[in-house]
Amino acid sequence: MLAEIITIGDEILIGQIVDTNSAFIAKELNKIGVSVHQITSIQDNKKQILQALAEANASVDIVIITGGLGPTKDDITKHTLCEFFQDNLVEDADTLQHVKDLFASFGKGEITEINRKQALVPSKATVLHNAIGTAPGMWIKNEKTVFVSLPGVPSEMKRLITNEVVPQIITQFNRPHILHKTFLTYGLGESALSEKIEDWENALPNFISLAYLPQMGKVRLRLTAKGADLDTLKNAIEDESKRLYELIGDIIFGVEGEETLEEVVAKLFTEKKKSLAVAESCTGGKIAGKITAMPGASVYFKGGVVSYETQTKIDVLGVSEETVKTDSVVSEAVAEQMALGVKKVMKSDYAIATTGNAGPLKGDSNVEVGTVCIAIATPDKVYSEKFAMGNFRNMVVQRAVNKAFEMIQKEISKL
Repeated sequence: MLAEIITIGDEILIGQIVDTNSAFIAKELNKIGVSVHQITSIQDNKKQILQALAEANASVDIVIITGGLGPTKDDITKHTLCEFFQDNLVEDADTLQHVKDLFASFGKGEITEINRKQALVPSKATVLHNAIGTAPGMWIKNEKTVFVSLPGVPSEMKRLITNEVVPQIITQFNRPHILHKTFLTYGLGESALSEKIEDWENALPNFISLAYLPQMGKVRLRLTAKGADLDTLKNAIEDESKRLYELIGDIIFGVEGEETLEEVVAKLFTEKKKSLAVAESCTGGKIAGKITAMPGASVYFKGGVVSYETQTKIDVLGVSEETVKTDSVVSEAVAEQMALGVKKVMKSDYAIATTGNAGPLKGDSNVEVGTVCIAIATPDKVYSEKFAMGNFRNMVVQRAVNKAFEMIQKEISKL
């Protein structure tokens, strides 16, 4: 079963707002076995709306439209729907009373004529009650395709999707089951990972597909199974998951929807009753920020030092001036001294340290932009690695944060 999402409104096309509505609708449809064929964003323009409706009518089973349902002249969705369906607007008594009740509850007294127009709907539409807004949703059946028009206000749209639209789709359509399982991996790029699991991927059943979803320093592998029998899909996904773990279990750190890498690290430190501290330069406190964003971090996290300036590394963490002069402030030697320094200051079992050149300028070091050194101090050793993280500042920082969590996860997992 296929669906298309059509968002109406200039504010999306000029970048004034981000289209979060489509992402929410797509997820909710996917949960009930409806595949989104296309997402289309168009202006509040009658010609464009009519064209989009005609194209969707020819290619999908259900069309979800959001936006353009306000009372002002630039909101033309209802009028255009009437033209498309050769219909006319009629006043819905229940919607009108709802609008009046809302105005009364807000202490605004009588509704104006322009607000009364919110109760106008195409005569062929089934009204979907919008409990928290004035613009109702509308469900219109046209031959083999269902058109659902919803307000663009996210809170109103979400409530209508959850309480009205999804239940009706479940009742009126026979749908396949769709199951997803997304594995979170680190340490291998997309190409190298593809080569390693190529034979397994080629042997997947025809009702299971694999998608590679690369991020900075990570690759998500999403298995999707689609079919009529739910138990068959569940068993197949589990069987293929076991085979995948046999191949790359050493670089899978979790399953999406279950745990992030930093959550895995938090659980390991808590379970093993070990403590952690961080010394950050190029990452500017972002590692500590991710740690403290999780509940219960105080159980294992001692604290951190953002030693951005070279002199701070020397004065607070005890980094040797001589090492800075001979090896550069962005070096494995300095990173290791930072890790040992913060471990001593915070009296922790483990420590992470980062020093690098995120750019765009080279700062206190002459190393190339994108160079990052990350050190891990354990109860009995310290070691470090040097990386080339790219040329874009935000990318360099995020990759360094991801790599730091990857390295500390590997280390604490050895206990």
